[in-house]
Amino acid sequence: MRHIFSASTPASTTADLLVLFVPVGGLAAALADLDAAEHYAGAITQLASDEEFTGKAGQSLPSPGLGRISARRVLAIGVGAGSDTEVANAAGTAGLEARKKGARVVALSFGALSNTALRGALEAFAEGNYRFDKYKAAAARKAAVEQVTLLGVAEDTRAVMLAEAGIAGQTLARDLVNEQPAECYPQSLAKTAESLAGDRITVTVLDEAAIKAKGMGGIYGVGQGSDRPPRFVHARYEPATPARAHVAIIGKGVTFDSGGLSLKPNDGMLTMRCDMAGAAAVIGTLRAIAAIQPNVRVDVIFGAVENMPSGNSYKLGDILKMYNGKTVEVHNTDAEGRLVLADCLTYASELKPDAIIDLATLTGAAVVALGDWYSALYTRSDDLNGQLQHAAADAHEGVWRMPLPDLYKDKLKAEWGDLKNVGGRAAGSITAALFLSEFVTVDKWAHIDIAGPAFMDSPLMHYVAGGTGTMVRTLTRWIERLGE
Repeated sequence: MRHIFSASTPASTTADLLVLFVPVGGLAAALADLDAAEHYAGAITQLASDEEFTGKAGQSLPSPGLGRISARRVLAIGVGAGSDTEVANAAGTAGLEARKKGARVVALSFGALSNTALRGALEAFAEGNYRFDKYKAAAARKAAVEQVTLLGVAEDTRAVMLAEAGIAGQTLARDLVNEQPAECYPQSLAKTAESLAGDRITVTVLDEAAIKAKGMGGIYGVGQGSDRPPRFVHARYEPATPARAHVAIIGKGVTFDSGGLSLKPNDGMLTMRCDMAGAAAVIGTLRAIAAIQPNVRVDVIFGAVENMPSGNSYKLGDILKMYNGKTVEVHNTDAEGRLVLADCLTYASELKPDAIIDLATLTGAAVVALGDWYSALYTRSDDLNGQLQHAAADAHEGVWRMPLPDLYKDKLKAEWGDLKNVGGRAAGSITAALFLSEFVTVDKWAHIDIAGPAFMDSPLMHYVAGGTGTMVRTLTRWIERLGE
């Protein structure tokens, strides 16, 4: 998707779709050019009146071009008071409508807009325009937008570059999550990370023998039931100048989760290709920061496994020895993600970063608590919480801080091992986070449970069903700011 700036008027701009962003109270100004005598001669304003379109957030007003202007179609979208979030939501709707109409060239007439708002709007437009339709018949596919012409905003190539980096990273993450599990498996996910090597990025991949030799009992134990063996991936972005900060981001990379011997029912297993959304997000973030090149050292880490039932699967009652030496008694083989993350967290802690963030589609309890939009954030660092909340707000992603009380640690006590891998149904997302905390030795750590927003079972806002690439833009903004 190419972005260009233009000084053309809306009526003279050639496009398949012209989108006008209209605030409450700004209808006359937004429509003035189109309603000139030589164009619609007041017809657009009359249509707005007939349809009671005033520019309230969520309102839209479509109209054909009818040969009166250079665009084939017009779409006026309300942005309410014109906040950054309202503009981004409207841009997402515009992207969605553009894809429905098969528009290849779209002109966006924003009016005055800050660079921060412009970045968020362009990212949201791409979110709405996204489809994963590679397996659809050609006749069933709608064309994606190839060019976006920006009208009425000050030219700022950096704002566009930042947006394009975020779009590329989020799109990569969405494609990985949406890919069928026959094509996205531990080795292929590792190869995707390897494909980003170069230009200040190095990637190291451990195979199953090296994982076992290193003592990563969580990753090896979960992965041993599959014919497709596990992989451990460590990618590093090293800035050109001395880094202002050093962080590690970790993703859960369960490329398919059958539940193992604690087998999921059919409906619960159907979309479990999405269980590697955490790994997809950190890969997408790596893709974004490769373009932005922040002045921060970033370690990107994930364990990639398939959790499958077989004669070689890890079993209920098994005791796994983890990379940090602790032993974990297995009470549910469907609580596998935390076992994989535990080894990754220990490894990341050895690197002594300033902060560690892990992302995981970890618990259904997080979805019950916060639904499909909000990710559950667990951290004991108020400073890190503030940084991530700020970044998420700018990225227009939902994050909600949850409690992390030591009071519930007793739920993880085991009879035979140091810990058990589940703490019971009550406070399930909290006890999962407490389990992970046992494998972290740095002061600043946050666990983000993305089980709700990582994958939409049905459309929500401007997102179609499927992977969302959630947290790519939040992590990217957080890392950027650390380097400023």
